[in-house]
Order: sequence, then structure tokens, then C-alpha cells
Amino acid sequence: MAQIFRHSTNLISRLSIYGSAFIIAALGYVVYAVSGSSYMTDVNVARDQPVPFSHKHHVGELGVDCRYCHTSVEESSFAGLPPTQTCMTCHSQIWTKAPILEPVRASYRDDKSIEWTRVNALPDFVYFNHSIHVAKGVGCTTCHGPMQEMPLTWAANTLQMSWCLGCHREPEKYVRPKEYVFSVTYEAPANQVELGRKLVKEYKIRSLTDCSTCHR
Repeated sequence: MAQIFRHSTNLISRLSIYGSAFIIAALGYVVYAVSGSSYMTDVNVARDQPVPFSHKHHVGELGVDCRYCHTSVEESSFAGLPPTQTCMTCHSQIWTKAPILEPVRASYRDDKSIEWTRVNALPDFVYFNHSIHVAKGVGCTTCHGPMQEMPLTWAANTLQMSWCLGCHREPEKYVRPKEYVFSVTYEAPANQVELGRKLVKEYKIRSLTDCSTCHR
């Protein structure tokens, strides 16, 4: 019986199979890389705001405590955004005629909230509670990055599930003494893991990784 396929067909078949597998793997990697890139996550991308509020100036230079503006961070799931009255506590006395602050003055005059652009946003199907993290020794800068260095606010981390799970699986790498939770200059010590294990036990921190922790 005459041979139907040439000998080279075997080589072509192998190359096609291996090549297809390589292309699929490469496409998967590209999708993964793109989904985690700043193009998709806006990490390290400063967001435009109706008023160019500078954490670098207010927090880094003036030393304003996080809780002065984010008043509900210790008691609520939402950290809270400051009402215009909070801004006017100072700006009714200083920089009272600065053009850059006209939206703040207009908001106060008209009793209409400023529509800030959300920087760190989670999907609606994700539940996150600021108060429990603060109570367990998770610092503001752990998630939000070096706010004291941001002239305009940007997201410092992806806040994607894999990033959150990294902390939930090994909290001893990230937890800090409660008195330093709101410190923007705190740096993890060389013995962070040893200290973290002690704090995990002291603060009764559980490694919660089941789906219902965040997806309710």
C-alpha cells in the first residue's frame, strides 16, 4: 500500500503541537501581565481631582494625621472623605483667595459636596473593612503606600485578590504595633517576621483565606 503521508509530516505535526502550546502559554502570560500592569490597575498613576490636594504637603510637611480627614477609619468599613467644612477649618484663615481653592470655597458657599475621583476602588462584589484592619495593626501605608510623598494621590498597590491574599496568608510580614498604624514614617524592622508573629498572637489575628471573608 502506498504511503499516504510523507516522513516530514511527523516533524510538522510535532512542531504544530508544540508551537500551539507555546503560543497559548505566551498569550496567557501576556493577558496576565497586562491585567497586572498600570495600564489596567492605574498603579502609580496620579488621578486628576477637582482640587489638586497634596498629601505630600498636608501629611508629609504639615504632619496632618490621617484621622483628621478620614474620620471614620477606626469605626467603619469606609475610611470616609472629609466634608468641605473640614477643609475650611484651615482655609477660611489661610490661602483664602487662592484661585486653586475656589472649588472648595464654592462647595462651602453652595453647600454642595466636591465630587472627588476615587483612587483606591474595589469592585462591588468585594467587601473590605478599614476598621478591622486598623484594629489588627495594619498600617495605612501598607496598602496605600507612601502618602507623605504624593503631591497628587495615586494607587500604590493593585488591591487585586492575589495581592490581598499575600497578606492574609502571612500577616506576620506586614502587621505593626498598633501605636504606629497611622505613622507614615514607620519602617519595618529587621526582625519584622519575629515581631509580626508575636503581634499576630497578641492581636489574635487569624489567617482568613476562605472566599466568604471578602465575597459576601
